[in-house]
Amino acid sequence: MRLTAFTDIALRIVMRLAVAQPDDLLTTRAAADLLAVPYTHAAKAVARLSEMGVVEARRGRGGGMQLTPAGRGTTVGALVRELEGAGDVVGCEDDTPCPLRAACRLRSALRQAQEAFFASLDEVTVASLVDAPTGPVLLALIPRSQDRSPANLI
Repeated sequence: MRLTAFTDIALRIVMRLAVAQPDDLLTTRAAADLLAVPYTHAAKAVARLSEMGVVEARRGRGGGMQLTPAGRGTTVGALVRELEGAGDVVGCEDDTPCPLRAACRLRSALRQAQEAFFASLDEVTVASLVDAPTGPVLLALIPRSQDRSPANLI
């Protein structure tokens, strides 16, 4: 199973916010820059995370975002379920429906596998994602605009 880019970006934002100091507000633009993702994608992910109650976002001067207490304690499984939606792994009911859908056993096997995937992520909290070595790496990230590696100096 492969997660969507949207879920990947949202999870990376949550992880970065999980290592921030309590009064440290991170802007969406700064998060996008640190995580090397397009600003528009990050903004959509932040909006969704805010709707879910995982992130508190304040607009305007002195604004920014931070992880809510509920967000810190939530499981990765709950986040992924919500971000990915309840869709099937395969498109049995797509524009051209599968002719086997009425008697197919694959669909239920794939649903069980998907639920096992989510269940394994239910054991991982956001807070545990940023234990060492991940937390220090997240804190050491520098914005792309400040990256001075030889490849970016050309």
